[in-house]
Amino acid sequence: MSGYTDRVRDNIIPLSQASTLREAFKEWYFTDSHRDHENAVAECQLCKQERLRYQFEIRSSKTQHRLWVGSSCILRFGVLVYDQGQVLDSQQAEKKLTTLMNQMRQESCLNALKALAEKEKNDILSNALSFYEANGYLTPKFAFVVFWRLSVHHIDHCPSFFKINLKIKRYREQLSDMPESRVHQFWQALTSGQKRVAERYGHKAPKV
Repeated sequence: MSGYTDRVRDNIIPLSQASTLREAFKEWYFTDSHRDHENAVAECQLCKQERLRYQFEIRSSKTQHRLWVGSSCILRFGVLVYDQGQVLDSQQAEKKLTTLMNQMRQESCLNALKALAEKEKNDILSNALSFYEANGYLTPKFAFVVFWRLSVHHIDHCPSFFKINLKIKRYREQLSDMPESRVHQFWQALTSGQKRVAERYGHKAPKV
């Protein structure tokens, strides 16, 4: 733990006006700038944690220095997070950062769908893109086609970022009536609860 603290101190103190960690973090705030590297290739400039996909920019109000860090460091060290000029408490700050990450994940899904629709011109994929843009989720039928064609075209995507709706009866019926091989195409996009629903319909998890 001392090594971790030393790394943080070595990275934040030279960029701060304050000379102690406790005081230094009082002058740093989240600028609302954030970025998605699309793969876990980034590093937290504060604690040096590797394999980050998302980075968030923090700035010193005293020195104007900036760092790109992971969300956990913002929460761990109490970096100020604002919303409409008001400082958020820890729970509100976590909720805001989670919302931003969810927005980036949705954008990642849309980018994959747009790349697929551009790669392969057909009505089903175009309709799937329009449906996802309008609703923020896929139906089981759309999910099968989308994940099948994403795989065929080797388009980078993260299945767990996509949302599939099973709350509506006709969508559950789609899943129930679908051959197991098709369900396996989008199995990784299902939540744990949705996988249990699929299993109740007789679908088994794909073999690893």
